[in-house]
Amino acid sequence: MEKILHSDLPKVEFPNLIVGNQAMDDAAAVDLGDGRVALSTTDFFMPIVDDPEKFGRIAACNSLSDIYAMGGKPIMAIGILGWPASKIPPEVGAKVIDGGRAVCHEAGIPLAGGHSIDAPEPFFGLAVTGIAQKPELKTNSDAKAGDKLYLTKPLGIGIITTAEKKKKIEANDLDIAVKVMCELNIIGDKLSSISGVNCMTDITGFGLGGHLLEVCEASGLRAELEFDKIPLLEKATYYQGLGCVPGGTLRNYDSYSESIGELEDFQRDFLFDPQTSGGLLVTVGAEGEEEFHKVCKENGLELESIGQLFDIDSSKKVISFQ
Repeated sequence: MEKILHSDLPKVEFPNLIVGNQAMDDAAAVDLGDGRVALSTTDFFMPIVDDPEKFGRIAACNSLSDIYAMGGKPIMAIGILGWPASKIPPEVGAKVIDGGRAVCHEAGIPLAGGHSIDAPEPFFGLAVTGIAQKPELKTNSDAKAGDKLYLTKPLGIGIITTAEKKKKIEANDLDIAVKVMCELNIIGDKLSSISGVNCMTDITGFGLGGHLLEVCEASGLRAELEFDKIPLLEKATYYQGLGCVPGGTLRNYDSYSESIGELEDFQRDFLFDPQTSGGLLVTVGAEGEEEFHKVCKENGLELESIGQLFDIDSSKKVISFQ
């Protein structure tokens, strides 16, 4: 869930609302009173790739990710489509929706409806409803000192897609990023029941640095990262060297730089690279390490810790580097 503006109107209290817009979490959460929590989220954006079906897939994966990041299971989705019908044939928009529907089918849920409008530029996304068991709900305030940090997808999506926009991309290199963006973060649901998996959040527009800061601030902790352990997309380093850095990278860094330790430009360009349908950042305590790695391996993931969380130290930045 991204930052939104708040009005000055008096706030109304809803006792069953566990997570609302006062928190920087991935989805809203309401206690159903029977041990379960209802989750709700929405996300949409303009095309990040030219292929309409792949665009639909990426947007759907990105929207569903918020539910998985909260430790939940999606149960249904509805589509949100803006389409310039006078500029682009409606049949192309149908391919976008087909891509979204295919991803929902993969997630085991219906694309149960939606709404479309005539818009100057195309956009697509989903509003998703999910369910989590209350003890397994993961919020940004649940991380613990001593937790190790893991990232389930490599960074560099923004760099690769910027290379495509600048027409510097080489054959098949965009496909590497598209494949990663089209992977569901369903691992979040599978990890949520493990004791010691304390917090999860998905890495999107604020980059790893911005979303890790949200976790640190919500949990009252600081992080030390081992940059060399952070997974990077194949060829992303090459395109970063060609100057294919999104404008959002520097805006992210400017927003958060006061809380970040000293960085080289190369590190900055990856730490704050805006991700679309990025991976999950997972914090794991010692008691959950063995089971965490077991479940990850069963799901084709061999993950290495990229850092650790610590109690606040006034002499150190919120995010520093080992």
